[in-house]
Amino acid sequence: MGYKEKYEEWLSYLSADDPLHRELEEITDEAEIEDRFYQDLSFGTAGLRGKMGAGTNRMNRITVGRATQGIADFIRAGGTEAMKKGVVIAHDPRHNSREFSELAAHILAANGIRVYTFPDLRPTPELAFMIRYLGTVSGINITASHNPKEYNGYKAYWDDGCQVSAEIADQMTSCIEKVDPWTGIHSDVSDGSLITVLDEKYDRAYLDKVLSLSIHTGNELDLSIPFIYTPLNGAGSIPFRKMLEERGFTNWEIVKEQADPDPDFTTVGYPNPEDPKAFALSEKYGREMGAELLMATDPDSDRFAIEIRNDNGDYVPLNGNQTGYLLVNYILEGRKTAGTLPEKGAMVKSIVTSTLSTRIANAYGVEMFETLTGFKNICGKIPYLHEHGYTYLFGYEESVGYAACEDIRDKDGISAGMLVAEAAAYYRRQGKSLWDVLQEIYAKYGYFAEKEPNIVLEGIEGSERIGRMMKYVRDNIPSEIAGIKVSRVIDHINGYEDIPPQNCLRFFLANDSWFAIRPSGTEPKIKFYFYSCQDSSEKAHEVNDRIADSVLSVIRSVK
Repeated sequence: MGYKEKYEEWLSYLSADDPLHRELEEITDEAEIEDRFYQDLSFGTAGLRGKMGAGTNRMNRITVGRATQGIADFIRAGGTEAMKKGVVIAHDPRHNSREFSELAAHILAANGIRVYTFPDLRPTPELAFMIRYLGTVSGINITASHNPKEYNGYKAYWDDGCQVSAEIADQMTSCIEKVDPWTGIHSDVSDGSLITVLDEKYDRAYLDKVLSLSIHTGNELDLSIPFIYTPLNGAGSIPFRKMLEERGFTNWEIVKEQADPDPDFTTVGYPNPEDPKAFALSEKYGREMGAELLMATDPDSDRFAIEIRNDNGDYVPLNGNQTGYLLVNYILEGRKTAGTLPEKGAMVKSIVTSTLSTRIANAYGVEMFETLTGFKNICGKIPYLHEHGYTYLFGYEESVGYAACEDIRDKDGISAGMLVAEAAAYYRRQGKSLWDVLQEIYAKYGYFAEKEPNIVLEGIEGSERIGRMMKYVRDNIPSEIAGIKVSRVIDHINGYEDIPPQNCLRFFLANDSWFAIRPSGTEPKIKFYFYSCQDSSEKAHEVNDRIADSVLSVIRSVK
């Protein structure tokens, strides 16, 4: 069925007074109709994510309902035990998030599946923790993470507490594709007892797990360290504040304009803590109070980023790799000092994350494993580690995601925030700042430069151009970049060693530099990761910029 036929089908099934029907009737641009209906919003290992609105390629009650019915059918096929274990559902502060989560709860219950919900928005990592804590068969979170306000999404988890694997996602997709969106969705709940609203003791269990990750306490910390926190109008506001209070921090402020839920993200626009512009208000309040540290979580509180003061007193945004260096170093240094560093310790990072953290881990006798991007892969490595006698210590990726606890099998901005605040207080007691520690890490392990640009290309044409860009690179593998010899190329399209396939290319250069190229799996962009290690910070950045400029100029020429 073509996009025009799908458009007409929606108009015929939706009543004239339905907001989705009115929205479709008001569209006058043929290209807009095509974009909304040329494909079904893809369900994959990241679930669903897209702009909200009417159409098969949009997030709306029809696409959410169809996906949920398909998941319900998949769970029902697993038998009554799976149905009794049930599904836990959470949501973020976005427009329609509560409505979509309630719709999903009703559909699952109407299919005889037990459901657990929260009374209000909750962080993604709490949802991930609750799957294993409650012993549910699955979890669903209605969130678009850090995307702009026009977006929403649907994250699906399985019983291991991770987002669904490719194998499970494929089986769910098969079930979803069989659902007739107009006649095949069941949402009338006959048994209200199947839906349980979780009370505060479950929030307490999650927070206790976060607090249990502390490494240093008491007089080892300067709890008067001044800092600012912003939840960017998201789900982190209450749990992050509780964590700070219970850890005993005494000199911090929250950005008041961003403390409460705001689905329009009025004061920030793009609520991604990875973007330094998200720290504008934090910097303002930070300068007023003399804060040493600025911390932010995204709207569903799985991402976490910081800014720290340099030697000149200026706030410097750290990328995800740099915050990862500080956390890897702090955790290993602390575990070694406490005598709790295991004999076979393991950490996990993604294939596009800096190799400096590998050097730090190896210096402590800890093995660093690599996986594909995404915490379904990073935390999905934990069973393998257990089977081979390793103790999981930490996992992270460059896109400001950190997993410090194997009982929370997704990136967690709350626990990452606790450890960074604790590290800052610990080093302050020693007369050092996080900036000082970062410079010490570079001096000891190598001066790395990190750069992670991306090119945003939306819609059908954008998706096709990204495809042409990747094809061009594969068809024209260079022998040198910016005058530097290419010593090795890894194409992950068909898998590599024990790492499953992904549309990603990695180039290793003769001067200890490397870079990677991959399309995003959740956003309309192609992403780049550039790393260079030299004998000074200035030289590392000069070399890295030269390599990045050379690669990006070629990529942008592909139309």
